[in-house]
Amino acid sequence: MLKTNILFIINPISGGKKKLKIPALVDSCLDKTKFNANYSFTEYVGHASELAEEAANKNFDVIVAVGGDGTINEVAAKVVQSDKTLGIIPLGSGNGLARFLKMPLQTKKAIQLLNTLNVKQIDTARLNGKPFFNMAGMGFDAQLSAVFAGNKSRGLKGYIEMGLKEMTSYKAQPYEIEIDGQTYARKAFVISIANSSQYGNNVYISPKSSITDGLLDVCIVKPFPLYMLPRLAYHMLRAKTHRSDMVEIIRGQHIKIRRTKEDAIHLDGEPSFMGKDIDIEILPLSLNIITK
Repeated sequence: MLKTNILFIINPISGGKKKLKIPALVDSCLDKTKFNANYSFTEYVGHASELAEEAANKNFDVIVAVGGDGTINEVAAKVVQSDKTLGIIPLGSGNGLARFLKMPLQTKKAIQLLNTLNVKQIDTARLNGKPFFNMAGMGFDAQLSAVFAGNKSRGLKGYIEMGLKEMTSYKAQPYEIEIDGQTYARKAFVISIANSSQYGNNVYISPKSSITDGLLDVCIVKPFPLYMLPRLAYHMLRAKTHRSDMVEIIRGQHIKIRRTKEDAIHLDGEPSFMGKDIDIEILPLSLNIITK
């Protein structure tokens, strides 16, 4: 029986968790009658993307991202361009996509899931030509991602502390949003483009999102006074955001957003800066992924 060639691309610093023991864990949990396992550790930002592209051009059938949503983004961006399959061992600070897909967060169980080779197809998306798989956003969401990227206190606690600090000075921005030809003028604190339902750590922005429906959910968080923050947080943590009068959710396939200035955006939590005009599209069932 021919074995499946599988490459583990390991981000040694994502989520603040050490990954040096991953090869030994894989060796003990992966079915050796099915797989030939190989390993590569990333050394800098963008390295996972380079390793995944190289692997996709070789004879690797499955490419596994070992890390958080940012690592998954780099690897999946190359897998989606090929007929290869993505695997995930979620070891980030939020693990939004893995949580949405109900993948095991325990490393041994995540490795054992790979043994099933249960491959499904999921939707992916592009923002100004750059791929994302879980969530993209702008406004306070993106500014916080930019600040959080340089913060050593990772995880939900660090994210909340940094968010409260930044929130006192951030002002909502005006946007012109076109969704499948329908135009909306909105002032927003956050605009999140949701492929899945949550940012990570079970913090939900779009609880009814599906990753196989060929649609993106444009989640507009309206301006609000600071004293209303506990109410919004309650809705997010209880997956009730779709019922909140503080959030408007509009579904569509092709989204255009015009801003007043160049500003921050994020793709799967990784920050960047882009110009005034943002163009987003869904790519239905475009990624092969091993999941439950």
